[in-house]
Amino acid sequence: MFRLPATLLAAVTAAVVVCAPVVGAEADIPGYREYVALGDSYTADVFTSLPPTTEFVPFNCDQSATDYPHQVAVALRVAVFRDASCGGAKTDNMAGPQTVPLGVNPPQFDRLTPTTDLVTVGIGGNDLRLQELIDRCRDLGTLLPGASTSNSNGCQDSRDAFAALVAATTPKVTAVLAQIHERSPRARVLLVNYLNAVPIDGKGCPPSLPVHDDDVAYLASTMAELNTMLTRVAAEANVELVDTYGPSLGHDVCRSPEDRYIEGLVPFSAKNPQLLAFPFHPNAAGAAAQTRAVLAAITER
Repeated sequence: MFRLPATLLAAVTAAVVVCAPVVGAEADIPGYREYVALGDSYTADVFTSLPPTTEFVPFNCDQSATDYPHQVAVALRVAVFRDASCGGAKTDNMAGPQTVPLGVNPPQFDRLTPTTDLVTVGIGGNDLRLQELIDRCRDLGTLLPGASTSNSNGCQDSRDAFAALVAATTPKVTAVLAQIHERSPRARVLLVNYLNAVPIDGKGCPPSLPVHDDDVAYLASTMAELNTMLTRVAAEANVELVDTYGPSLGHDVCRSPEDRYIEGLVPFSAKNPQLLAFPFHPNAAGAAAQTRAVLAAITER
């Protein structure tokens, strides 16, 4: 959902992280021939490996060669695979192009064909402006010795605005699912929701999460509301929902480097370079969790 500052990009692109794909039991996986992945940076998994792959999208889509679509494609042994996911993508970028600093990602729907038989899509977070919300809640003053973490930073003033965005985004996600079916009528479509990023107990953890406790609880409620909306849309559209939110509870930015699926303000742990990720985005463990959830959904039917 978010963009990496140029200074941080220069610092992290010197490292290359190689992550082993998560491959399921191939004998139990149904056969698919043409798999297309659509979505934003929670699909692209920004910087779980470096440099970003440009096989399917421009460089500044920040797409990882080990994101969950790539891992699912390996597990399924599909003959044709296209990953259209791009950091910063909104629902409008499914049918329309997305301009990024070093190019243009064509409409993600352009990768769909009448013969596509499997589609995963994860979208909606950028329509809700979650980056702006986190920026408003963030307070670097919580990093100071003796600073209070109990007072709100005022970001909860946006509650009504967020609710309005949820209401406006709901029909957009519904339309995305309908248009996928129109372009690829044979496809099995899986709507993948969002990993949980912040503690649901409302306790911040500077420096990873420099947010007042009251506002941590608010951010947690917005993540839950986003995923509740996606669950409702999937049910109404008769589309399968892949739940990554539930399995990710307890793996938020405040957990140990070995346990977290999402990285905090400090983008990676020196103890485990495989956790390299853009702040508040899935790391390698998060991508693996997403892969497990998608493969489990595929094999359950």
